Amino acid sequence: MENSLLLDDLDRRILEQLQMDSAITNQELAQRVHASPPTCLRRVRRLHETGVIEKQVAIVNPQKLGNTLTAIIEVTLDVQTAETLRAFEERAVAETAILQCYRVSQGPDFVLIAQVADMPAYHDMAHRAFTSDANVRNVRTFFSIHRGKFDTRTPVTAAAEQKR
Repeated sequence: MENSLLLDDLDRRILEQLQMDSAITNQELAQRVHASPPTCLRRVRRLHETGVIEKQVAIVNPQKLGNTLTAIIEVTLDVQTAETLRAFEERAVAETAILQCYRVSQGPDFVLIAQVADMPAYHDMAHRAFTSDANVRNVRTFFSIHRGKFDTRTPVTAAAEQKR
């Protein structure tokens, strides 16, 4: 998001509603945020054009697709130059089983979240993504036994408060 873009109360209400259900009609959105449909349409279009809304997606239940194993993976590289970090990140994000990829400080170089069907699928993915990379020094994986919370919403009030 550009630093010069200020979100007003209507923008925040629109973002809150769309993060809960992006499939609602513009008419329904306008009713929920107490604005006219043309105003909502203009605001949503601007939020897309400015990159505040990156994309709209369907959230799929991985259990229903047989992807029952969630892995939280710490990866430490042997050499941490800008080029080697970028190269590893490119390989990680290209791997479809890896849902999230974070470059982190104070500890491993990367933390990854992966979703796979089972342990053999994890081993296949780990071999492709880590074992075949000579620059990977250490991989430490934690397997989720229970998910207490999963949410895709970004708090819009916190972002707005920082703008003031």
